[in-house]
Amino acid sequence: MAYYDPHHRPGRHFLQIPGPTNVPDRVLRAMDHPTMDHRGPDFGAMGLEILANLRRVFQTEGPVIVYPASGTGAWEAALANTLSPGDTVLMCRTGWFATLWNEMAERLQLKPEFIETDWRRGADVEAIGAALARDKAHRIRAVCVVHNETSTGCTSRIDEVRAAMDATGHPALLLVDTISSLGSIDYRHDAWGVDVTVAGSQKGLMLPPGLSFNAISAKALAACAVSKMPRSYWDWRPMLAANETGFFPYTPGTNLLYGLDTATRMLLEEGLENVFARHDRFAEATRRAVRAWGLEIQCADPRHYSSALTAVRLPEGHSADALRATILDKYNMSLGNGLGILKDRVFRIGHLGDFGDLQLIGTLGGVEMGLRAAGVPHRPGGVQAALNYLSGNA
Repeated sequence: MAYYDPHHRPGRHFLQIPGPTNVPDRVLRAMDHPTMDHRGPDFGAMGLEILANLRRVFQTEGPVIVYPASGTGAWEAALANTLSPGDTVLMCRTGWFATLWNEMAERLQLKPEFIETDWRRGADVEAIGAALARDKAHRIRAVCVVHNETSTGCTSRIDEVRAAMDATGHPALLLVDTISSLGSIDYRHDAWGVDVTVAGSQKGLMLPPGLSFNAISAKALAACAVSKMPRSYWDWRPMLAANETGFFPYTPGTNLLYGLDTATRMLLEEGLENVFARHDRFAEATRRAVRAWGLEIQCADPRHYSSALTAVRLPEGHSADALRATILDKYNMSLGNGLGILKDRVFRIGHLGDFGDLQLIGTLGGVEMGLRAAGVPHRPGGVQAALNYLSGNA
């Protein structure tokens, strides 16, 4: 299939899935530069600057490793560098992506203990604390949490998870997936005592897919020294050695790194606090639109609302996939589908990355027209509710 639309429709396609997100023109232009020598001095200087800016985005003083891979690769790197076959890991099934990380742990011959949830809130902090308190022998070697569950629109409170771990005095590592939150939702690797943070390029970092990241604590580095998990490509140690001078131990994604250099500069120029406030504002406007339509937000706990996306439940008997197909056909807009137990039950509105007021209003307008065209019961006025909020909260 061609990467372009062979049947041109006027106007620009609205890509409003929760990732990959729209890539800013400034980032696209940066990636369009000729590929440089990845062993030359100019590359080393660029690499050092990128790694320094990444530390600011992750809010850490420690190292950040960049892989030419998807976020799934960074999941594996986090597990493979800190654990050994047979180790027990504590996970919380907050949604589809937490489920997939659990399945990976099983394939790596780890022993996950899974805390179930109803997929309508973030990680169960009390259950995590209770499980660690029961583990007097310290069998649990790591706690793995998805910060922002892309399938549900629920954000876990990592600061509270860390507090619950500290209250038990348990020595487990804390591994956190920020693939759909980094650069969109406030996240503090050092302040929250995270040992490995996993991230990907294609969401809040405003890049195409293809880069993934591990931010690493000193405790995680100590665990790496005794880990017995087989690893080669994912091994932190040669990466860290090469990164000392801005280089990589194998061929990096040079043009994606050009884009990463520009994307991190854009985030830091705007200011992380402003980036997070912008996402908070769009998320609240979207939720007001959903409520005005008389529809239900998948996240049932306001303390766990996501600022990166909103998952919307449809009334019983109505197909979310049919609604998405109608919106794509009539209005040239892509929305996220339901995953796992939410298949065909929800649609997901992405409002993260390079995103402004008019894009949000256009997105919500497409949803409201689509609800009408697909015959989904709703009340009109969702777009107006978002307009009212945005106008009063600049």
